[in-house]
Amino acid sequence: MKIAVSAESTIDLPKELLEKYDIHTLPYTIILGDKEYFDGEIKPEDIFKFYEETKTLPKTSAINTTQYQEYFNTLLKEYDSVIHFCLSGEISSSCKNAMEAAEKFKNVYVVDTKSLSTGIALQAIYASNLAKNGVVIKEIYERAMKRVPYVQASFVLKKLEFLYKGGRCSALSYFGANLLQIRPQIILKDGKMGPHKKYRGNMEKVVKSYCEDTLAEFNNPDLSIGFVTYTTASDEMVKIAKDSLINRGFKTIYCTKAGATISSHCGENTLGILYINDGGVEE
Repeated sequence: MKIAVSAESTIDLPKELLEKYDIHTLPYTIILGDKEYFDGEIKPEDIFKFYEETKTLPKTSAINTTQYQEYFNTLLKEYDSVIHFCLSGEISSSCKNAMEAAEKFKNVYVVDTKSLSTGIALQAIYASNLAKNGVVIKEIYERAMKRVPYVQASFVLKKLEFLYKGGRCSALSYFGANLLQIRPQIILKDGKMGPHKKYRGNMEKVVKSYCEDTLAEFNNPDLSIGFVTYTTASDEMVKIAKDSLINRGFKTIYCTKAGATISSHCGENTLGILYINDGGVEE
């Protein structure tokens, strides 16, 4: 039985990793002024340039039920079943739309990842490996669902401007962070983004402290794979984060850039380490 592993473009994986793990994607739509683009057609740098020039925040458009139905139907022409990993339902209505679309099919399973970016990728890669090992679709779905609560997805930001203007943090938090030059850690909990620890100083110093604190707090990682994912970052920031995962013993570490959808919500100089904090499971 051929199983398609699928996600939206918010999985933030480059083409070579999508191909390596045989993961299919459906793009979000990015709206810059009066122009629309599919995620992947434009880069985060285009978004940041647009904002700098216009002071207008990019908008993202949720994927509707019809788009999902057409997408699933296309996959099922080549595959016997589909398991689709959604951007957190607490962040976008797309997940609800995907679940409604899946009801039209007998063999499409939708997972609300309660996550974003490469937090989604971790779950999709796990499912891909199970599928390659001959595990049946229902078991893949059940095993994937058990890991959802353990995905450690967090990041630190230099500025809260994009999150504030996008309605994802309060004015008090925004102005307080700016006044005190705080670099906040944002964490995904129960599918929602919220503030966690606060840091001060240059971003290289912040990234080092953030990685140390995260690995100490979420200290039961599946060491088979971890991600360093960022919108923009200095080479030193990326190296510090990668070295923290190397020193912790992660076997495979991918450094990836966030796509246009995630970048439009987080802004520049945002970096996170992501992994599944359940000690690892047998595949």
